[in-house]
Amino acid sequence: MLFRLNEADQLRRAETVQMRAVLGANIARFLGDRNDLETAIPGLDLVRRTSVTPPDSYLYEPSLAMIVQGGKRVVLGDATYLYDESRFLLTAVNLPTITQVLKATPEEPYISVVLKLDLTAAKQMITDIDLGDQDAAADGAGMATGPATVALLGTLTRLIDLLDAPTDIPILSGLIQRELLYRVLVSPAGARLRQIVRLGTQGNRVARSIDWLRHNYIRPLRVADMAAISGMGVSTLHHHFRLLTAMSPLQFQKHLRLHEARRLMLSEDLDAGSAALRVGYESATQFSREYRRLFGAPPMRDVKALRLTNAAELAASKQTAVRL
Repeated sequence: MLFRLNEADQLRRAETVQMRAVLGANIARFLGDRNDLETAIPGLDLVRRTSVTPPDSYLYEPSLAMIVQGGKRVVLGDATYLYDESRFLLTAVNLPTITQVLKATPEEPYISVVLKLDLTAAKQMITDIDLGDQDAAADGAGMATGPATVALLGTLTRLIDLLDAPTDIPILSGLIQRELLYRVLVSPAGARLRQIVRLGTQGNRVARSIDWLRHNYIRPLRVADMAAISGMGVSTLHHHFRLLTAMSPLQFQKHLRLHEARRLMLSEDLDAGSAALRVGYESATQFSREYRRLFGAPPMRDVKALRLTNAAELAASKQTAVRL
């Protein structure tokens, strides 16, 4: 009996390897010489990196991320998530993170898929499926990993295949995304998402305060206002906010400000002082100190290094596309 189980595991493993190889080749074809592609399928993005990357800021939205090839580190507050082709990453709320590709070469690039999740659809689906009291002990971080099963890979493959049939996308993409959402919700990691979207849960209440803070991070922080919005006491909010985000509300606000300042310096070519003022800092010295603590270098030195890295990555992607 043990032999048969091992044999079955080996067959499943071989099947997932083959599925990822086909999926990776298709994604590379759709990307061409680009590093990132926002596809014609709503909410679906494709990503490729041809080398290990330095730590970078990234604001995760509620989403499902699957690595087809390579490995990655995601740092959320004081928590670290490591995942590769064998697991998916589920994010249930908006979370500012530091990400780093750990495994990638021009010959075997890092390839991943990110699909934004429809929380309204998730809420409706939860009412349609009976999961009993599985969420009783589901309080925890708003980010979790789960196994990349054959069923999940197969559903993702069918979604990616729609890019070759654009006229089918309006009809079929929603159905396939609904299947993906179902498979995530019934997985062990799905408890995180169920806690966020179910009305009345602590996770759902904290998610409301996170959404408010995301849109008001420039303003001075008043935790009492956030507690009122979430319908929780201040101490209760602090406790569950840290559980969900691995940060206090003040740390979360700082991360939102610093991530946005980094984006402004990169995309709008702002200097450090202007970016600091734009995101709500009154002291340029405090901004520079907190920026260095989070990103490891002073603002302008960090931005210069990122631009050089991005230029090198773009050149490498173009060379990879030519070889393919």
